[in-house]
Amino acid sequence: MLNRIILLVTCVACVYCNPRMSNGLRKNDLNRDVEIVTTKGTMIIRLSDSTPVHRDNFLKLVKEHYYDSILFHRVIKYFMVQAGDPNSKQAKPSDQLGDGGLPYTLPAEFRTSLFHKKGAIAAARKSDNENPQKASSATQFYIVQGRVFTDAGLDSVETFRLKGRKLPAAHRTVYKTLGGSPHLDQNYTIFGEVIAGLNVIDSIAAVPTGGRDNIDRPLQDVRIIRARLVKRK
Repeated sequence: MLNRIILLVTCVACVYCNPRMSNGLRKNDLNRDVEIVTTKGTMIIRLSDSTPVHRDNFLKLVKEHYYDSILFHRVIKYFMVQAGDPNSKQAKPSDQLGDGGLPYTLPAEFRTSLFHKKGAIAAARKSDNENPQKASSATQFYIVQGRVFTDAGLDSVETFRLKGRKLPAAHRTVYKTLGGSPHLDQNYTIFGEVIAGLNVIDSIAAVPTGGRDNIDRPLQDVRIIRARLVKRK
């Protein structure tokens, strides 16, 4: 009997120390990483506290197992790999994908400290013509592979893709070593990065794609087996 009382008191104390927030998350969830197990390997993603709307939304979807069994439906080598369309879970090879998701968007959270280096995770969105506020999809995201740039290549990106906006020196250094996709900076919300398993991005990006109506869809499905919250190491 005494053991049961101690266990009950311990459980109540744990819940009290880890209260549920208004969005359904527990306070301790904010200090977790996300493990994404795919058919090409496992990645660990650390979300950014500077983009709390996107962070909390992604954590909530992971806890709800929303991404389990979802495909990487759009893959462009030396650019990015994209997932998050729930229609992909049971999709046939001929099915058009990329329009599925939940019926809400997230306000843009651009941060100058976050940039499109290899491994950055960012929210997909509709084009500027339909979406001048650059609001993010609630569910679809991409992970950057990109490529390594030279100074001349980055100068060209600044002139022609960023309309004269200069990249910070520290970002240029990363783009010249690790690589990435600098032309997307400050146009799509980055909300985290891969901290383990960068090689998995390369494995996904290397798969053959094509098809008459699905040019960027892998010919053989690349699937998220499961996504879950894990303790930070």
